[in-house]
Amino acid sequence: MTVKEKISLFPHSPGVYRYYDAEGNVIYVGKAKDLHKRVAQYFVSPDRLTRKTALMVSKIADAQYSVVDTEADALLLENNLIKQYKPKYNILLKDSKTYPWICVSADDFPKVYLTRRMVKDGSRYFGPYSSVMHARNLLELFSELYPLRSCNLKITSEAIMRKKFRPCLNFHIGKCRGCCVGGISVKEYNDNIEDIVRLLKGGGREMIRHLKEQMNEASARLDFETAEECRKKAALLEKHYGKSLIVSTVIGSVDVFSLVFDSNEAYGNFMRLRDGAVIQSLNLGFKMNIEEEQPAVLGMFIAEIRSKFGDLSREVLVPFRPDVEMDGIEFRIPFKGDKLALLELSLKNAKEMRFNALKQKEHTDPDEFRRKVLEELQAALGMKELPVHIECFDNSNISGTNPVASCVVFRDGVPSKKDYRHFNIKTVVGPNDFASMKEIVNRRYSRMLREAPDDLPQLVVIDGGKGQLGSAYEALYELGIADSLTVVGLAKRFEEIIRIGDPHPLFLDRNSQALKVMQHIRDEAHRFGITHHRNRRSKAQIQSALREIKGVGEKTEQRLILHYGSVARIADAPVEDLASLIGKDLAERIHDALNS
Repeated sequence: MTVKEKISLFPHSPGVYRYYDAEGNVIYVGKAKDLHKRVAQYFVSPDRLTRKTALMVSKIADAQYSVVDTEADALLLENNLIKQYKPKYNILLKDSKTYPWICVSADDFPKVYLTRRMVKDGSRYFGPYSSVMHARNLLELFSELYPLRSCNLKITSEAIMRKKFRPCLNFHIGKCRGCCVGGISVKEYNDNIEDIVRLLKGGGREMIRHLKEQMNEASARLDFETAEECRKKAALLEKHYGKSLIVSTVIGSVDVFSLVFDSNEAYGNFMRLRDGAVIQSLNLGFKMNIEEEQPAVLGMFIAEIRSKFGDLSREVLVPFRPDVEMDGIEFRIPFKGDKLALLELSLKNAKEMRFNALKQKEHTDPDEFRRKVLEELQAALGMKELPVHIECFDNSNISGTNPVASCVVFRDGVPSKKDYRHFNIKTVVGPNDFASMKEIVNRRYSRMLREAPDDLPQLVVIDGGKGQLGSAYEALYELGIADSLTVVGLAKRFEEIIRIGDPHPLFLDRNSQALKVMQHIRDEAHRFGITHHRNRRSKAQIQSALREIKGVGEKTEQRLILHYGSVARIADAPVEDLASLIGKDLAERIHDALNS
């Protein structure tokens, strides 16, 4: 039986399907609300498949399926099978970072400590925490609220009865109640542990209210010592939650998912709120080996979090609908208010993860990093081609004097200084930036069309606003190449990108690598142009100072400048020294003119 014949017998039920290659290896695992319809899509219209997906389909030698009761079950089974088989074409987790957890050990007198390893020994784990500092701050709070043990002793009632241990320094300075010597009962110690567990589960606000009630009750019965202890604990909790991220007092229990996509990779952030406070935050990266729909990636993300932390909250905030529905869970896309602010905060974390991953590639794989940056720039500007060749133009003049222009070239995201060019403005009189820009763009590309027509850039950047951009576009249009490349203007004031035919400027994220490339090439064009302009101005000043003296020609000027280095040194030179180079009469004339 062929694969197509086998697939035609798949049931119209929710489940998980598996594709195998000729060697019997699982190459793809997928879930479906309707197995028959979903799997048939790969074979009914093969011409509609993307290149990578078509390549995968060409390698399918067998297909199997497993039927489940619900979509949610299919999602979890798919997640488990992907972890088991690690199929070549599935979405794979990229993030291998081990996040810290807070562990409450399974002892008679439990320890509360930080760990990066989860051991199934009955201990309770809370987290993970994307920030080690946040986890350490919690442990510090617990030690101030409750004097817990920090030793590694195996403390049992029998060992205490036999007086096996001696109290340590923490007992003597009041940081431990001395459970190893019977200083606190098992019940009282574990009551403190349960308070800590409630805090870790997000019950901080409720505990503050409870402590204040206890404080008032103790004050009413004149038990001021107990009242003061409750007051101190409540104050410590309020201080901690004042520093912590409190999103809103009206938001209760909610989970938040966000995703940022970048070519064949995605970066996600998960946040869990309890009583208005973020108690968990986790970043995960995904690599897509074939083209995947965004809802499918979000569904995979949700399945991964559910497998790590168990059931989700009844309300889950998402940027768009996942490709799965779950009983008892409402997926909500917020459009305003505190919940939108919360989703934006999660999105900010996902973008930060993407930014850090990109920066890491800058050092470990610079070629891949530059390609990613160019892809980001291509997407931001809506270009058809990757901008591997970028050119930027800038004008330089002071009140119309010595007008020059510069053209700098970036290839594969880095400066190609051998291709830089200077231009002296020839046809424009006076300070006219628009006409100057049209002249140099015309000269640059008319020559390139004659000498290297295959080396035209994909992107042309004009340092200036709408006027300069319009003049440059007019030159390109007259040359007949305006439609074959992208030309934009970059205004200095707000770093806004101006596009032909678009009345609204484009603003890139100020932290994006795409904007940094644009700024780099603009600044490089400005630097290169200013340097050339200064050189021309200096040369003009030298010429005006020496050439205006009767009898001084080009050769005399060159001989003096070569010997003395500057006009100032020529002015300071004794007449006798000058006379040895150019004769007594001319030396006296130059000396008198420069010192008059």
